[in-house]
Amino acid sequence: MFDTSHLHPMIIHFPIALLLVGFLAEVVGLILKKEFFTKAAFYLLILGTLGVVAAYITGDIAGDGVSETGQLKNALETHEHAAQLTLWLMVGAAIVRIALIWMKKFDGVFKYAALILFLAGTLSVVRTGYYGGELVYKHAAGVQFNFGLDQNTNSSDTTTVEEDDD
Repeated sequence: MFDTSHLHPMIIHFPIALLLVGFLAEVVGLILKKEFFTKAAFYLLILGTLGVVAAYITGDIAGDGVSETGQLKNALETHEHAAQLTLWLMVGAAIVRIALIWMKKFDGVFKYAALILFLAGTLSVVRTGYYGGELVYKHAAGVQFNFGLDQNTNSSDTTTVEEDDD
């Protein structure tokens, strides 16, 4: 049966990549004054923000499957709070950007304000990813240990090899 807690690690890498590349495209577009990079940054921001929403929802589902005690509880709460901040910053950045383009005000001081909001969201994505990595690699959250043991076999199914005493 499919475990829904696996959705979060499957989805999370897309918004991270989309938003980091989107921010870089925004900076390149600003420096080179090329409309192509600015448009690419806009679309990457929108797609990345949709990915952040999906990652947040699936992360909430995945967090329900983790038993929260001690250091793991603190690490999980830190990751959750970082994810909430990222969600609001990226949704805010996307809404501001859409509004500025729709009102034809995406230049001058407004363009730099949108860039700063995008930067804040991008830094928050990196911070949230760092805490998520700590959950897995430091606290083994969601990691299932098998140690090579098949849980579907019982002791009566094992075969023993008898030695011949010739």
